[in-house]
Amino acid sequence: MLDNLDLDPTLVLHSYLIPWGTRILLALAIFYVGRIAVSVICGLVEKLMHSRRMDEVLMRFLGTILRCLLLLFVIIASLSQLGIDTTSLVALLAAAGLAIGLSLQGSLSNLAAGVLLITFRPFTKGDFVEAGNAMGVVDSISIFTTTMTTPDNKEVIIPNSAILGNNITNFSARSTRRVDMVFRVSYGDDLRQARQLLEEIIAADDRVLADPPPQVVVGELADSSVNFLVRPWVQSADYWPVLWDTTEAVKLKFDEAGITIPFPQMEISMPRQDEEATAE
Repeated sequence: MLDNLDLDPTLVLHSYLIPWGTRILLALAIFYVGRIAVSVICGLVEKLMHSRRMDEVLMRFLGTILRCLLLLFVIIASLSQLGIDTTSLVALLAAAGLAIGLSLQGSLSNLAAGVLLITFRPFTKGDFVEAGNAMGVVDSISIFTTTMTTPDNKEVIIPNSAILGNNITNFSARSTRRVDMVFRVSYGDDLRQARQLLEEIIAADDRVLADPPPQVVVGELADSSVNFLVRPWVQSADYWPVLWDTTEAVKLKFDEAGITIPFPQMEISMPRQDEEATAE
């Protein structure tokens, strides 16, 4: 019977060629149409992300993941049409994904942190921030790391998980900043004169904002000095110049007025011993 089947072209055609040819054509059609559908879906998602003004790096990353997942479904559907049992294939892919995920825990945590940083934008390129035990200007934010340039022009590359797992201080997030300064004068100096000089120095600086008004107050009666708190508001870009210039101006003005800036002092008293105790 097998010999007759092998020799009969009609039986071979109807039993093998036509069914398998149909399956192969349908599998190819599913794969071809699926690729077109994947391209259309990815294009629509990309337009949606563009309309919401998402970051370019995040859009490329999400688009690549979406395309790979959809193509994987298309391939599995094509193989199923050929009669191949894809259950074991899906289980194998799941096991491989689990193994890869366990071996790349650190990288995946950086990946998740990078997606969150790009999505929620606690800082952007060009901001001066303190994050991940580093301080500097943000150069770039990638999926796994963030690159900063420190004030002394060193490049620092920080894992995103270290940034997201700690406090983030963005010094560029607000247009204005308050300069907090403390100036000390001796107890024997004229308190009103010292305050007047401090107010004149602040008022003479055009970079100091009128609103909110600057504060010059006595903040503390310390052990060896009276401490003045000087707190003017400036534009964020003027923070360091105002701090340095004001410190220099206060020292010069206090010297001209004879106001002393005390340094920490400590008095040590030693009891006098009588001559017999000294002799013994």
